[in-house]
Amino acid sequence: MTNGWVDIKNADVILAMGGNPAENHPVGFKWFMEARRGRGAKLVAVDPRFTRTAAVADFYAPIRPGSDIAFLLGIIRYAIETKRFHEDYVKLHTNASYIIGDKYDFKVEDGLFSGFDPEKKEYDKANWAYAADDATRAYNVDPTLSNERCVFQLLRKHVERYTPEMVERICGTPKATFLKVAEMVTSTGNAEKVGTITYALGWTQHSTGVQIIRAAAMLQLLLGNVGRPGGGVNAFRGHSNIQGATDMAGTFEIIPGYLKTPTGPMQSLAQYNEATTPTTLNKVAWPSMNYWQNTPKFMVSLLKAMWGDKATADNEFGYSWLPKIDGNYSWLYIFDDMYRGTSKRAGGDEPGPEGFISFGMNPVGTGPNSKKMVAALAKLKWLVVVENVETETAQFWKAPAEYEGPPPGQIQTEVYLLPASSFAEKDGTFTNSARWLQWKWRATDPPGQAKADQEILGRLVLAVRDLYKKDGGKFPDPVLNVSWSYANPANPDLSDVLKEINGKALADLPDPKDPTKVARPAGQQLNGFGELRDDGTTMCGNWLHSGVFTEAGNNAQRRSTADPTGLGMFHQWAFAWPANRRVMYNRASADASGAPWDPRRVGIKWNGQAWVGDVPDIKPDSPPGQFGAFIMNPEGVGRLFSASLNDGPFPEHYEAVEAPIDNPLHPKTTSNPVSKRFSSDKDKYGKREEFPIVCTTYRLTEHFHYWTQHHHAGKLNEIQPGFFIEVPEALAQQKGITNGSQIKLRSARGEIQGVAMVTKRLPSLKIDGKDVWQIGFPIHWGFAGDKGHTGPLANMLTPSAMDANTWTPEYKAFLVQLEKA
Repeated sequence: MTNGWVDIKNADVILAMGGNPAENHPVGFKWFMEARRGRGAKLVAVDPRFTRTAAVADFYAPIRPGSDIAFLLGIIRYAIETKRFHEDYVKLHTNASYIIGDKYDFKVEDGLFSGFDPEKKEYDKANWAYAADDATRAYNVDPTLSNERCVFQLLRKHVERYTPEMVERICGTPKATFLKVAEMVTSTGNAEKVGTITYALGWTQHSTGVQIIRAAAMLQLLLGNVGRPGGGVNAFRGHSNIQGATDMAGTFEIIPGYLKTPTGPMQSLAQYNEATTPTTLNKVAWPSMNYWQNTPKFMVSLLKAMWGDKATADNEFGYSWLPKIDGNYSWLYIFDDMYRGTSKRAGGDEPGPEGFISFGMNPVGTGPNSKKMVAALAKLKWLVVVENVETETAQFWKAPAEYEGPPPGQIQTEVYLLPASSFAEKDGTFTNSARWLQWKWRATDPPGQAKADQEILGRLVLAVRDLYKKDGGKFPDPVLNVSWSYANPANPDLSDVLKEINGKALADLPDPKDPTKVARPAGQQLNGFGELRDDGTTMCGNWLHSGVFTEAGNNAQRRSTADPTGLGMFHQWAFAWPANRRVMYNRASADASGAPWDPRRVGIKWNGQAWVGDVPDIKPDSPPGQFGAFIMNPEGVGRLFSASLNDGPFPEHYEAVEAPIDNPLHPKTTSNPVSKRFSSDKDKYGKREEFPIVCTTYRLTEHFHYWTQHHHAGKLNEIQPGFFIEVPEALAQQKGITNGSQIKLRSARGEIQGVAMVTKRLPSLKIDGKDVWQIGFPIHWGFAGDKGHTGPLANMLTPSAMDANTWTPEYKAFLVQLEKA
């Protein structure tokens, strides 16, 4: 979230799209209701179903799953054509005025941006560069926004196709309904009002997921809503610590603090720094702080945290011990290698994985194309599952016959289930959607032989290190040199781990303003990432979290409800990264002189000597005009045009990999041309002729996710006793299906069966001139657990198709056929 849960109460308009917060985030949803009660805010819900959120919204609009980009670009077009955007903000805080180089183009008839390689199915992003002065390294800009090659005019041209009529044709949203949403949302395109956009997995789990979110960010930049209290683009995480896991490198392409994982060509630390540290180019209006220029400080401090005294300047602080990637190691690629038995990365054929550690993850339940997940695990020599329950992954060989796994007697995989503690049985921190690191205290001890995560990891580290000491190995250095100097190495105290993540001085740190003075004595905890050095005199496990455990103590444990701002920032409650800032990019909450756009909702403001309010995202004493608001971008401004994504500098509507129609905008290129998919015999993709119905998945309040106590006898089964499939009334009549009867759903990958819930909540939509049905079902069941409460895995039906940037599977839009059981 750019802002936070509590900050939603400061909004005038809330667009809830790509999520159903009343159902899936019921506690956080109270801030929506607070905005309505306290400010008279308007809540707009856009969703394929009439959900619990829609039921309390001021306005509801239906939409076809997977068509969100067309809807959002339609609103952007509306904002530009009706001049309902915040022009002063756009000129000051975005790259709208920046001139794009001559190589950029978009071929409307082909649906392709310039630089597309049809063989590799990749773009050469060099074609999307800014036009810059080679001598001064400055971007060319047009402050009037009239140059046909400036971002604003290119955006205007790009979205001109997304008329209300085209939105209706693609999304199925009636024209009048769409225009009402556009009018309500763009009412915040000024200094006096502010709006927020909230979303969840209904946006991320598409083959165009990142670009959907980009479209929302662009809309908010046009309206001047980023960086302001009550504004922003706010992602609702599905678990209490998903944000924290991502911060600490939950995916293969990053290491802690969102630093880039080294690749094969980056053989030295100098090569890594050169390749990953952006150059500040903007010297036109005001220079960018370009905070990623500090990458060498972040990286060296991380290496010191990992290898301690063994990491020295002579060995590049142990950089050679850090793994280098040679391809895509997202988990669906790993499972594809597992199933095939080979890996084709770096141009060669290598053996696939022999073993797999599944730590707090249930890939058989959560992965798309469940049959492939089961078949892949059956080819391993060993599997370790660390869980507090026996999930489908832990007993994959028991999968029912419809999963088409080999007979148990033919499976050679040796499975180890390590019982782990639940969240209430260990201390530590949760980092919530609002980026707040909040300490939690253990409520009870784990039962039986169950161990806390840190003990399982600690004992594994020590055991593996002892094996390397005893037997040697091909590359023992990373393991033998790892810093593991906790008081109890077999079961580290998580307070000590948090101190390490925060970082400390390893030598006396001189004061930058007066080198004769010591700013931070050796051994002290750092006060924040501004103290990090690239010479080995500081260590820090994650630069973003630096400041969470200072000499003042564990700031994640703070619980003060003092709120001098009156906006719900609560700076003395827990710790928010970065730097305890509650609203990111908050310099954009003020105009060029430092005065807040809205004096009633002050993010930060310049008082003549310093910035006051929230923790400023620029230097507190830097006067207005010295730095741009978007400090992480080399330009210093928000990007309406961005050359950093793999599938285009602007969002473009592409159909899901399985689509009910050809793309009305460019039938030659219906789906995302660079989305990822697989080609094994288990990877099948449906055609609309056989599977004409659009399907989506969702969660229920009563069951939360795949594995809660609903798999065992208990209260949750009384509240929501079993699996069901929602079917529109008219479709049910057409198929002769009655409420409560058994029905089957088939996709190209498999079949599931459940109870029909005949409903008015899913309307039929007119898509490109024809009636298209949409249905949905919840994701919570599986074949493990109490046999009285098992049900089909939702992902028996979903395809192995992924977003081109994050490799997130397309769970939210696929094709099925419906019939009586």
